[in-house]
Amino acid sequence: MNQADVFWEVGREPGRQVVSLGVAVTLTAVSIDVLLAGHLTLFFDLCFMVLCLALAALVRRQDFFLVALLPPVLMTAVFWFVALVARDAVADPSDSLLQAIVSGVATHGIALAVGYALCLGWLGWRLHRESNGHIADELTRELSEPAG
Repeated sequence: MNQADVFWEVGREPGRQVVSLGVAVTLTAVSIDVLLAGHLTLFFDLCFMVLCLALAALVRRQDFFLVALLPPVLMTAVFWFVALVARDAVADPSDSLLQAIVSGVATHGIALAVGYALCLGWLGWRLHRESNGHIADELTRELSEPAG
């Protein structure tokens, strides 16, 4: 790791750990929000958006693809779980399971879109930064080698 590198520029966590962290933090935010408000509020949306950015910062380069797909899958899976255990937190209690999932995702669609954009944007920025860094390192190495 270069002296100028900081943790949000060079993530080192394996994809599986990042996915597990994402699930745990999302379910924690859901639990807190449902306990305090009885349904999902702006608190959940803000937590989800920040989480998407954090996951993109933490993941190692080899697992970018996994995290690039994570936000919509994570939100859908969490709403599936919430619709099973506390349907009234995301939809009308009389709604079907599928209707509750769709209702939850639609209601929190802006948070999903912003979180997904933040995640993909950060991963793209890291790719761009890493590719420019490798080119600069190669040029420096070539220029510093003695001509022979």
